[in-house]
Amino acid sequence: MELFHTAFRALGGPGEIHLAAPNEAAARAGFQAALDEIDRVEIKYSRYRPESLISRINTAAGGAPVACDAETEGLLDYAHALHAQSAGRFDISSGVWRRAWNFRDPQARIPTREELSALAPLVGWGRVERTPGHIRLPQAGMELDFGGIGKEYAVDRCAVVLMEAGTRHALINLAGDLRAIGSKPDGGPWRVGIQHPNRAGEVMAELELKDGALTTSGDYERCIWREGRRYGHLLEARGGWPVQHWRSISVRAPSALLAGGLSTVAMLMEAEGLALLQGAGVDFMAVDSQGQVHTRAGTQALG
Repeated sequence: MELFHTAFRALGGPGEIHLAAPNEAAARAGFQAALDEIDRVEIKYSRYRPESLISRINTAAGGAPVACDAETEGLLDYAHALHAQSAGRFDISSGVWRRAWNFRDPQARIPTREELSALAPLVGWGRVERTPGHIRLPQAGMELDFGGIGKEYAVDRCAVVLMEAGTRHALINLAGDLRAIGSKPDGGPWRVGIQHPNRAGEVMAELELKDGALTTSGDYERCIWREGRRYGHLLEARGGWPVQHWRSISVRAPSALLAGGLSTVAMLMEAEGLALLQGAGVDFMAVDSQGQVHTRAGTQALG
């Protein structure tokens, strides 16, 4: 078996796949099947695509219910579980807060409490109406966003498609969310890097992956600096303000969806997130705002 590689862009960021195959033709077929599945997930669930199911749900806010298939129901159920686990801090209806924040500009102004209060009635998973096979946003202006789980789901679906096609050795990377199928062809583990939250382009640590996933949630890529204070882009759903406690959290788990859910919820839970990670029985690396690195083994200063 020979190892092949392809790079691409999807879901708003860079991606790559390493795949073991007997020849180049088999590798090309595997890559195409994987990319087709990533495209399918993006077309169906991206809020940036006007024809997507999510866009249709959002456009219908305040109107009639929209039909959902079993796949979508499963993702909505998972979002519901994360909402409960985080005591409402994770909420797929909270993308509305973006209307007050402009993280594309590091010098953008900070919204006022009044501006956020005006948006608050449009946020709230508990208000979303679900019946079997249908979903309805009760107020015009509400919206859903799978941004917190969509990329991880695409990684897992890509892995499923490859395994169903017979792939036994592969590494999928969508903008830092990774899923390994088996080991490398020589039997060794895949070695993957975790980005340093304070030094762009620098690896903080390397981990080994075999038949599992590694995802990282962080606030270091997009932020606003005002009067010496840093405001990261990860917003707590209940009030629309950036969380401050963690710089990044990486989790290794059996699936990207599970790893991403844990890393994101732990970020949003701030100091309480450490207990969540410790109780989950997974390997993790969490860097707090004071430069301390927390793992299952203990705490040390960030190098």
